[in-house]
Amino acid sequence: MSNWIWAYSDSLSARPGETVALHISATGGTCEIEVARLSVGRDVVFSETGVEIGRHGTEPAAHIHGCNWPEAFRLTVGEWRSGYYEILLTGADGATGRHMLVVKAARPKAKAVIVLATNTYHAYNSWGGANTYAWTGEVEPASPTKDEALHTPAARLSANRPFSAGIMKPASPKHRIVNEDRRGFRQRSTAGEITHEIKAGGNGWDCPAGFTDKWEHAFVAWAEANGIELDYLTDYDLEREPHALDGYKAALFVGHSEYWSRGQREEAERFVDAGGNIVILSGNTCYWQCRWEDDGRTYVAHKARAEEEDPFMADPARRHLTSGLWSSPWTGKPEAQLTGLSFLFGGYHRFGLCTARGVGGYTVWREDHWALEGADLYWGDVFGDDCRLVGYENDGCPLTFCEDGLPKPVPRLGIPENLEIIATAPATLGEPESEFGGFVPPEAWGPLTRAYAGFDSPANRARLMRGHAVMAAFRRGKGEVFNAGTTEWAYGLQAGNPFVEKITRNVLDRFLG
Repeated sequence: MSNWIWAYSDSLSARPGETVALHISATGGTCEIEVARLSVGRDVVFSETGVEIGRHGTEPAAHIHGCNWPEAFRLTVGEWRSGYYEILLTGADGATGRHMLVVKAARPKAKAVIVLATNTYHAYNSWGGANTYAWTGEVEPASPTKDEALHTPAARLSANRPFSAGIMKPASPKHRIVNEDRRGFRQRSTAGEITHEIKAGGNGWDCPAGFTDKWEHAFVAWAEANGIELDYLTDYDLEREPHALDGYKAALFVGHSEYWSRGQREEAERFVDAGGNIVILSGNTCYWQCRWEDDGRTYVAHKARAEEEDPFMADPARRHLTSGLWSSPWTGKPEAQLTGLSFLFGGYHRFGLCTARGVGGYTVWREDHWALEGADLYWGDVFGDDCRLVGYENDGCPLTFCEDGLPKPVPRLGIPENLEIIATAPATLGEPESEFGGFVPPEAWGPLTRAYAGFDSPANRARLMRGHAVMAAFRRGKGEVFNAGTTEWAYGLQAGNPFVEKITRNVLDRFLG
């Protein structure tokens, strides 16, 4: 029997002087707790040895019902710099485990705040048996869920359980969800670097979420190495703290900010309408509406099954909170109203058979746009292809071409008429039928095509597959939004791509004043 140590907490964020309860179960009897801030390096701020830990089991379906372990340690947050902190647990028997804590500033200190995509962490967390995508199976000490009816994706998930190991830290240094090379002639499809994660003993479903060694980590390491100061919040902080963004000039959403709650969305909209700026260096942004219940301890995301299974759908007073697509007609708030773009009009690039021979970069249309000032980019230039800047999930908009040869948006489903399309790349929501394999079907034809075109039909399905990744900007209210349109932007910064760095600096200089 292997040794193990797992932990969860009563909150993923706290300010200096506040406490966080850690609930830990382990095989070793005692453990060491080390807390370290992750950015360019790893700075240890706290350690404690000899913490007594019990060995606790769970009830079946712990992913739904939680673990209900007793509190093992209460951590007091010191005068620590705002940031992402790794909680490293080392058992007396050598087992290691990880949890996380976001330290918020006591009051806004930086001009910019990064909002970590913790709702997305929860959606992909399969500890205990399942996440919102798949049944992955239990890990000890989770008790077997013998009811096979529960061996399915889950719509309700408990926050009272650990995060999957690969969400806290990938098993392999190569785990990007982008094919490393353009597909060769008659080559079978691949899932990108996920294959490396699986070969290293990890879970492929952990790759799309988490901070450590992923998108957000790459961005903050670049930003702080270049003298750009950041404060940190979580998605849920925007839900539970009205006016959480007050005092900042810009809010940043990086990597894979896929799941947004209604309160989070309303706070971001209030912020930009009042004159704040939003920087989206993410793809698949604000695609699914999620919901928090039980004082933030139960996470709800019915997703494609929402119309049939979410009880809110039957209640006219709460139907707008149903946990499905933000672009569905019953939400009243397609995400493009805030983000300018939507995954419904974009899709995958260099993933499986989805645009498998795409160049992985953007083609420039508006060389005179302020975001490209001094970037040495001109009409028709491609940039980012050397670092797979366009890959995995990408957001876009319907577009047409003007007499001047430049694209303009077709303003529907929340796409703003004043959207400035700067650069594009082809993308698709699903793979073509092929003898060369396929594993990326659209998540649900019905909800997607009804949101996209009003009704499901073969013609609408075909049109839905022809999307674009789009880099764009627009003004909303008194503020402004820049949307990079791709999950992979931070990896362009990590690679030191000069075009990506210059564009990012242009955006931050403009938005931070």
